[in-house]
Amino acid sequence: MKLKIAIINGPNLNLLGTREPAVYGNQTFTGFYKTLVAKYPDVEFSYFQSNVEGELINEIQRAGKNSTSNGIILNPGGYTHTSVAIGDAIASIDTPVIEVHISNVHAREDFRKISHVSAKCKGSIIGLGLAGYDLAVQYFLSLK
Repeated sequence: MKLKIAIINGPNLNLLGTREPAVYGNQTFTGFYKTLVAKYPDVEFSYFQSNVEGELINEIQRAGKNSTSNGIILNPGGYTHTSVAIGDAIASIDTPVIEVHISNVHAREDFRKISHVSAKCKGSIIGLGLAGYDLAVQYFLSLK
């Protein structure tokens, strides 16, 4: 049986490759995702991105509550710092969640040092660019 990993990205991550390339790089997530899928043929990936908080909560619940995924890689974007509801959604599921941030949020504005999701996650990978997603996949593979 293939390992099933859901990747859920929050607001503005649809703009990767063009949004603040000095902070987020110049690769699109679509291009990176294709590379990730090719690198791990024994993993069944799903991908969801939304700029809407409620849609992200619905997807976390869908992927986690119904055991449709063995693990979730979540980049909640700016909602990390504002959404108690996303933190509550993570706490309500049994599926482990790895939080990923492309930039080092601790080296940025003070408000980015506050997270309403980190304590609810199995772990966090912060500031390693898109490689953070790959590292999260490796973590889930190590659990098999």
